[in-house]
Amino acid sequence: MSSFPATRLRRLRRTRGLRDIVRETRLSLDDFVYPLFVGPSSQSNVDLPAMGRFSVDDLPREVEDLQARGIRSVILFGIPGDKDEDASGAYDEEGVVQLALRALRDRFPEALLLTDVCLCEYTSHGHCGVVRDGEIDNDESLELIARTAVSHAEAGADAVCPSDMMDGRIGAVREALDDEGFPETPIVAYSAKYASAFYGPFREAAESAPSFGDRRGYQMDPANVREALREVELDVAEGADVVMVKPALPYLDVIRAVREEFDLPVAAYNVSGEYAMVKAAAARGWLDERQAALEALTAIKRAGADLVISYWTKELAGWL
Repeated sequence: MSSFPATRLRRLRRTRGLRDIVRETRLSLDDFVYPLFVGPSSQSNVDLPAMGRFSVDDLPREVEDLQARGIRSVILFGIPGDKDEDASGAYDEEGVVQLALRALRDRFPEALLLTDVCLCEYTSHGHCGVVRDGEIDNDESLELIARTAVSHAEAGADAVCPSDMMDGRIGAVREALDDEGFPETPIVAYSAKYASAFYGPFREAAESAPSFGDRRGYQMDPANVREALREVELDVAEGADVVMVKPALPYLDVIRAVREEFDLPVAAYNVSGEYAMVKAAAARGWLDERQAALEALTAIKRAGADLVISYWTKELAGWL
């Protein structure tokens, strides 16, 4: 390799055109999924616009707007009117996500409709599984999680996304989907989902904060990466079609490790706390939101994510 002055790496940074033509990582709307909250009524969120909520009646207008912006992929999160200990709203044929899917499926045949499959939004205690004697009963929870996934597939979901972190849930969901006539429905597995401090705004929007204890007994310890690879390996063996790391920005090393170890598509969830802290800093004039968001999203893609769930997707459509 020649040395300075023959080698001048700044040559290719001199103009925007030169920088663009040698750019290694590019953002495309095709790689992004926009989260949508569906509940009994619509509620706006002034500080965090993407954390607002839509009724089933209002949701099609929002999806129509997203389609016009070039956003084809969404993931639906349900907030039911009533909750109980067995999360019955999660798998109810007339549940809020099931109704939303039916409202969207025929009207937007080109849309990619993903659904979050978890019990926390539907349980009165806010945990992601069935509680027995103060503990989360892993194996009893699997039946309800699988039942929820099947109900989403029946209502028109293109893919289901189990996010509960119960052991064995990918195998349970795969078996249930196959048995009920949905062998072609893919599973996007929240394979490495950490017990993170960055979920706060989501839990407020989804009304899913646990009423006792925390989720450290089933979500991953933020200190571990080798364990994440074991989780991904198990999910792949059980039938996952896509694996996910959540959150994204504090776990770029995990995304990279998963990307290097596995050939499956890798998803990353750019979570609500990551979105909110940039929004808050931008509101104080401490940084430029557009530049910070684009830098963060580029970092997630650069780390190895093939697809990104992000609350910035709608704004990204305008930025790109």
